[in-house]
Amino acid sequence: MFGVVVVGIGIAGRVRIRDLLAPLPSSAAEKMSVKGFVSRRALGEEQGVSQVSLEEALQREDVHVAMICTENSDHEHHIRRSLEAGKHVCVEYPMTLSYKAAAELNDLAQQKGLVLHEEHIELLTPDFKQLKKDVAGKTLEEGFLHFTGGALKSDFGFPAFSGIARLTWLVDLFGELSVTGASMVEDKDKNYMKMTAQLQTKEQKPITWIEERGPNLPRVKNINFRFDSCTMTELPSGTREPVGLFMQDMVLFAQKLTGQMPPAQAQAEQKRVLHCLELADRIRQLSQATV
Repeated sequence: MFGVVVVGIGIAGRVRIRDLLAPLPSSAAEKMSVKGFVSRRALGEEQGVSQVSLEEALQREDVHVAMICTENSDHEHHIRRSLEAGKHVCVEYPMTLSYKAAAELNDLAQQKGLVLHEEHIELLTPDFKQLKKDVAGKTLEEGFLHFTGGALKSDFGFPAFSGIARLTWLVDLFGELSVTGASMVEDKDKNYMKMTAQLQTKEQKPITWIEERGPNLPRVKNINFRFDSCTMTELPSGTREPVGLFMQDMVLFAQKLTGQMPPAQAQAEQKRVLHCLELADRIRQLSQATV
């Protein structure tokens, strides 16, 4: 049994505790048991689970896993401390706010024989699963993905990192990408920003990714994928599944912990995670050069 401490009690942290208390029957998630949670606030108890300090959690022998659900800017610090203490880690995306840090932490996890898992529930949504089926077998000629959403706090990081779920979509759909250009428009007084990244597939087909954030902007994804045989301009609607997204992700993490995930699958996922973080870093570099 893997004892788990949840670090950070926001929406994701509370969902993690809920799922740990009632894991999916007959799944690898049943091999995990919540031992406590960590929060800056003095909460005492959450869903019957006791609050502990991070120091205590990392010293306890019955704690084997840290589930990190803090602000993005704190991920790196908590991952490093957990790995150095010999704990496996599950962290909400993005793992870190720089590729260099992510690569270092990945190396540290490998050196210590620990699992470092970055959550990506956006790949588990019914709509994305249907989109992937619809895209399969088609040859992309040109792609466009424009995301809009509300304004973000500074601790979410540069938009290529805070919005890495969209970048992960594109890589999962079309394979490894390269960055050919990027720019950033920002109005700090109005809490508005618009990042535009020019990407390219291995077949040298262009993809434009726009991440736009500001007060009162609706949370919407607009796509235009032009293939050799057709054009897709709307996201499909997939069939809703009985198992929640965070529970699906927790099962994947637990499969890694218990050795139930094929090594090739785990390695491919690890490679994709680092590739996306490297792309995000390159987008940031090019965008900041244009500001």
